[in-house]
Amino acid sequence: MSGIVRVYKRDDEGALHFREAWFDEEYSQFVMNFGAVGHQSKTEETDVPDADAADSLLDAFAAQCAEDGYAEVPNEEQFWVVAQFSLKTREGTDRDRRLQQKATDALISHLAWRGLGTVERSEFTDYKLNIFCLCPDVNKAVNAIKVCARGEDLDFTKLSIGAAPYSDPDHFKLKHSAKPASSFSL
Repeated sequence: MSGIVRVYKRDDEGALHFREAWFDEEYSQFVMNFGAVGHQSKTEETDVPDADAADSLLDAFAAQCAEDGYAEVPNEEQFWVVAQFSLKTREGTDRDRRLQQKATDALISHLAWRGLGTVERSEFTDYKLNIFCLCPDVNKAVNAIKVCARGEDLDFTKLSIGAAPYSDPDHFKLKHSAKPASSFSL
């Protein structure tokens, strides 16, 4: 087993919690990250001698999570949440490409450390930069994207956020707009 194990569970009050683990080859560490979805997670690292040892720990981690009632959230039960930045040009400038990299990197980190999902892709469309995130909790992801955009100085005044069920990606609903708007389009 290699890669990352990411699983979720609802507690008795309905709050969503997550656990994830992976092997950090650079530091030769097995890393566990866990907490309440939407909140900064806790992280524990364990030094391991090699990838085989990490794989054994990852297998044990996955088994323990399953025993504790954690499971992967199927894509069909998740949502597309798109952070959209309006641009001054149709296809984007060098500055916009730097924004794309900065915003993508910031969102990858911000969402991951809170169990809020993954950045799947980004693209330029007519006068827009769209960053597609796959998220298990729409409202918490929208709030986190707004916090991240402000904290990373990503031009909050040009940010709109739309969301759609994974299985219905043609029907985005506006969740946030810095400017007066009633709809969201890609």
